[in-house]
Amino acid sequence: MAFSSCPIAIVDAPVDQVWSLLANPAQYDTWWDTQTRSIVPEGPAQPGQQVFARWGIHLLVQAVAPEKHELDLLTRLPLGITVGSHIACARLDDGRTRVGFG
Repeated sequence: MAFSSCPIAIVDAPVDQVWSLLANPAQYDTWWDTQTRSIVPEGPAQPGQQVFARWGIHLLVQAVAPEKHELDLLTRLPLGITVGSHIACARLDDGRTRVGFG
């Protein structure tokens, strides 16, 4: 069974600040509900990078487009659940960003 969704949120922060949290897996602990165990290789998000987290969560960075503020992730969760995500950030004004997650 497949399910497709693309929630959008307006964030009260500049696009560069939002992007810095998304493009740096070492910062994920500040906003997701799990604990990062390891990042291979370490550093900014890059294709092929893997993030291992508590509860058997595994992220694979598939693509990064810093100039567009876009990130593609493949997330494997317990019970065989796999989620493909395209995250896109768009500047609305100096202090607000639209974040699409689908």
